[in-house]
Amino acid sequence: METNNFNYIQSEEVSSTMSKTFMASVFSWMSAALVITSIVAYYFGVDANLMSILRTTDSMGYYHNTIMGYVVMFSPLAIIFGMGYGMRKMSYPIVLGLFLLFAALMGASLSYIFLAYTHTSILSVFLSAAGMFGLMAVVGYTTKTDLTKFGSIMTMAFFGILIASLINIFLRSDGLDYIISFIGVLVFVGLTAYDVQKLKRIGAGVEYGTEETKKLVLWGALDLYLDFINLFLFLLRLFGDRK
Repeated sequence: METNNFNYIQSEEVSSTMSKTFMASVFSWMSAALVITSIVAYYFGVDANLMSILRTTDSMGYYHNTIMGYVVMFSPLAIIFGMGYGMRKMSYPIVLGLFLLFAALMGASLSYIFLAYTHTSILSVFLSAAGMFGLMAVVGYTTKTDLTKFGSIMTMAFFGILIASLINIFLRSDGLDYIISFIGVLVFVGLTAYDVQKLKRIGAGVEYGTEETKKLVLWGALDLYLDFINLFLFLLRLFGDRK
């Protein structure tokens, strides 16, 4: 009986160590992606020559996407689907290359925020988003409550605000936009906690060091990266100071 308990404790310790190592790698790659996105977004946002590759200005002063602008806008979505459906067949270097390319393209795509919001408010909202994300990541990692059902509700809510956002493209309602942004913040705060708990459990059951695990790390980093970016953008819509 004592031997069985000892083996159980050892197994728990091994799983805990593997999970911590896995999550450390996930957060490291997520942070690397955010750094790449931030740098690319900043340089495209403040350099008129780079911005002209993506957007042009008409006689009324309105911005319009160029062909390259549309390519940059939709390419990240294509990469996500490609990684999702082909990750098992792709080698790790290819997955890593796509992951880094995705981060760079997202930076170029998000450069528009420097045209719409003041630099000070972008920085302050980014730091606020980082604080909220970090807090919910800790909650997701430490809580003993199973967040599976909660995550399903948040996922359905995400599709709800996605549909509402598409409808509001035609309605152009400021009130609906505010409601969507407020709910969006709540959704991605919740999804952050859920995704961290999910990845923690995945990390406890993988064989660390294998190519498949390395690819899972990148997929997990992408998952949390998207949670953070969406949280940041919804907060920016609520609290960002427009130019």
